Amino acid sequence: MDKQKIKQLFKKVKLLILDVDGVLTKGEIVYDDKGRELKIFNVKDGLGISLLGRLGIKTILLTARNSPVLKRRGLDMKVKEVIGGILPKEKNLPGIKKRYNVKSEEICFMGDDLMDLEMIKKIGIGVAVADAVEAVKGSAKYVTAACGGQGAVREVADLIISAKNLEKKVYELIKNP
Repeated sequence: MDKQKIKQLFKKVKLLILDVDGVLTKGEIVYDDKGRELKIFNVKDGLGISLLGRLGIKTILLTARNSPVLKRRGLDMKVKEVIGGILPKEKNLPGIKKRYNVKSEEICFMGDDLMDLEMIKKIGIGVAVADAVEAVKGSAKYVTAACGGQGAVREVADLIISAKNLEKKVYELIKNP
């Protein structure tokens, strides 16, 4: 896909919805010796999400699993909402659209596995991470160069920022936190 088509694709985005395991993480779950769940998040993805929020583009985390670690990470990144444990994921879509006053074509959803497939199909900009399953990649409008948990979210955040010509504003935000 050429740069102009990519810009057109991401220009309308008002809301970014992210799957977690396999998108914000590499898809691995680690348990410590007390049975507590640990997750590893990419700080570049986190900055991208934070910048989008400061630019008025909201982010929601939508995951099949509930996790206290995820709620903590969501607070760090200042996401608007963490929705966990409600399947199928697309069941959440009508409520999300109403709460955030957005149309399907103004939503970008990033996923990696079969539980994400219907969301990828039902919203305006379905994005698959590079290491997503083939069915998800085949249904997505854009496939990232980066794998999940390794900068894929930052890649999309940067595409949204570029499509909306907000690069100068980002540099201002970085200089004046």
